Amino acid sequence: MTRQDGGVALGRLGRLTEQILALKTEGREVVLVTSGAIGLGAERLGFTRRPTSVFDRQACAAAGQGALMALYASLFSHAGMTTGQVLLTEDDFADRRRHVNLSGTLQRLLSLGAVPIINQNDSVSADELILSGNIFGDNDRLAALVAAGLGCDALVLLTDVDGVLTAPPGDQGAERVSVFDDDAVRIGGLSEGGRGGMGAKISAAQVAVQAGVSVVIANGFTDGALLAALSGADVGTFFPASSSMNRRRQWLAFAAAPEGVIDVNAGARDAMVHRNASLLPPGIVGVTGDFDAGDVVSVVCDGQAIARGVSVLSADAIRSYTPGEGKSRAVIHRDHVVILVGEAP
Repeated sequence: MTRQDGGVALGRLGRLTEQILALKTEGREVVLVTSGAIGLGAERLGFTRRPTSVFDRQACAAAGQGALMALYASLFSHAGMTTGQVLLTEDDFADRRRHVNLSGTLQRLLSLGAVPIINQNDSVSADELILSGNIFGDNDRLAALVAAGLGCDALVLLTDVDGVLTAPPGDQGAERVSVFDDDAVRIGGLSEGGRGGMGAKISAAQVAVQAGVSVVIANGFTDGALLAALSGADVGTFFPASSSMNRRRQWLAFAAAPEGVIDVNAGARDAMVHRNASLLPPGIVGVTGDFDAGDVVSVVCDGQAIARGVSVLSADAIRSYTPGEGKSRAVIHRDHVVILVGEAP
C-alpha cells in the first residue's frame, strides 16, 4: 500500500497486518497480493514523480521489491507470522504446468503456516507494465486468478472508495452498491497511482465469482475493513459466487493466453454452446494467427468470443482443410473447451 506520493503507507500496512493476524488466529488461511514496489523504488532512486517509461518502471521495481518485502517481513515477524515472497509474470499462468506448480507451491506455504505475499515481477515483465498483457495488467486480476487457482472461499479487493458506486466518485448522487448490479453502475477511468480503476476491480471480481469465489470490494482506508468484509458486514460491494469451474476449465477461461483465433459460423456456435459438441472443420469460416496443435485459441462468432479451447490442429492444417475428405476430425474436442457465453446444458 502506498500514499499518493508513492511512499509506503506504514500505518495502513500495520493495521492490515493486525487484521491478517486476527484471521489466522481464527484458523483462516490468508494470501496477500500487494503493489507498491515501483512506488517505493521510485522514492529510493530519487524520482520526483511516478515514472512512465517501461525501463524506468522496471528499474524502480527492482529497487523497490526487496525493500517492500523486507518491510512486510518485519511487520509480520513482529506479529509472530512468517511470510513467503512469490513474484509472478504472465508466463506463470499461460503455461499449464507452471500454473499447476504455482498452485502447489502456494498450497504448501499455507500448510506450513506462512502468509504468501504475491506481486507481479515488474522488474522483468514488460507486458504488464504497458497494459498490453493478455492475462493480467493489474494486481486485481492477478488476485482473482490466484484466488480461483487456489479455490479460495473469498477475495477482498481493497481500494480508496467505499465500494462500487452508481457513478464515479465525486459525481452528484453517487451511492454505494451493496450487492453488485451491472445495470446500476457507471464506471470511471484508471486510478492515478496504480494500473487499475474500479472497472478493473469489477472485471477481476467477475473472473473470481465464475470460479466459485465470493468477492467484496471495500475501502482499505476504513479501519477493520478486511475483517468486516469477511464477517459478512454490510461494507463495500458484495459479488456472490456462481457455480464453480474445475481447475482446467478455469485455466482455459481466464489464465491461458490465446495463441490465435478461430472464427465459426452460427451453426457451429449453436452446436458448441447448446449441444456440448466439438468444433468440426465445416463450421470454421476463418483463422487468425500462427498457432500450433495443442495451443489454446479463442473461438469467435460474429465478433463475439464464445469459447476458448485447445486446438487439435495447427492454424496451417485448418487452413488447408478440404471439404469432403472423409470424416471430419474435431478441431477442438468438447472435453477441452470452455464456453464463455452460457454453459452448455
